[in-house]
Amino acid sequence: MPESSRSPMIVLASSSPYRAELLGRLRLDFEKLSPAIDESPAAGESGADLARRLAAAKAAAVVRQRPGAIVIGSDQVAECRGRLMGKPGARDAAIEQLSFCSGAAIVFHTAVTLRRDDEEFSGLIPTTVHMRRLRRTQIERYVEADRPLDCAGAMKSEALGISLAERVTSDDPTALIGLPLTLVVRLLGRFGMELP
Repeated sequence: MPESSRSPMIVLASSSPYRAELLGRLRLDFEKLSPAIDESPAAGESGADLARRLAAAKAAAVVRQRPGAIVIGSDQVAECRGRLMGKPGARDAAIEQLSFCSGAAIVFHTAVTLRRDDEEFSGLIPTTVHMRRLRRTQIERYVEADRPLDCAGAMKSEALGISLAERVTSDDPTALIGLPLTLVVRLLGRFGMELP
């Protein structure tokens, strides 16, 4: 196939199986590369700003390894009652996060940056999840069943975690899982890619 008619290489700057599954829905050929970046929040940084900064940092870290490719960086930060929450990593931390959020609204800030060499386009889609009031025993059963230890806010919405919510408000349901596909398609269009 002539070089000019070949689709540009797409690289997902993530080790997340959830993001890879979502991007696969677009039927694009892509590879995954895990970016090595510090994901610690800066002092006073909001959830939206942190998600934007980390999405851009992930894309920047990988674009150096794949010149000419379109690199997709994405990050999600959960925010509840003024507190930022990342991946709990352990059972007790997941139970504590969900106990803290019981009966409250969690905003999941999901940012995306697409970058090819020095050209970059970004966006952010917030999703608000209004949590049910949950007893500790419910939370413990949920954590044991779903093992949401690698999910921001300890909620795996694509599985049993959706049962924790009273309602969800978002412009894109895939944003809550970790990669807003409507935004990805829009940003790919900025690079001249047309889907389907």
